[in-house]
Amino acid sequence: MKPTMYVFMGGQGSGKGTFANLLLKQHDYNYIETGDILRKMPSDCEICKKMQRGELVSDTDLFPIISEHINDDHDIIIDGFPRTLPQAQWLVKNYADKFDIKIIFLNISEQTMISHIQKRIREGGNRPDDTNETTVQKRIAAFKTTTMPAIDWLRGVKNITFYDIKLPGDDIDINFAFIIKTIS
Repeated sequence: MKPTMYVFMGGQGSGKGTFANLLLKQHDYNYIETGDILRKMPSDCEICKKMQRGELVSDTDLFPIISEHINDDHDIIIDGFPRTLPQAQWLVKNYADKFDIKIIFLNISEQTMISHIQKRIREGGNRPDDTNETTVQKRIAAFKTTTMPAIDWLRGVKNITFYDIKLPGDDIDINFAFIIKTIS
């Protein structure tokens, strides 16, 4: 039996990290949180400078970082990857035969994304890419033009499982129970 790879996808503020961490508490998963890995890099590195401008990190920079963190014989949760069609294709090409890949797309509106980001700021979140409104708008635009094509492609891939989850509200516990029920 292949190990499971849960891949959380969605726009900024959709709850990818929150729900990935809640799932992590239920089982011994290897957790790959791409944004956290990238934010821990030296602040003067080129990848960090791109992120601070609201730009996506290039595939050639990301593929080795992701590969380095994937253990082929252990269940995995991935948060923040893939974000582009080539990344989605790379993930399926390189790992669909090794993992039971389950894409969890947290499908929320742009207004909800903005509301969740504002809440994260009010609650003391220290993410520099959240505090600048222009950067937030760039990230949302990049999600629509760059990540949605990847999500749409993944939706039709035959050898993976795709869940399009429209969360029932803002209550984290209710939403997490809904996710668990949907993917079980």
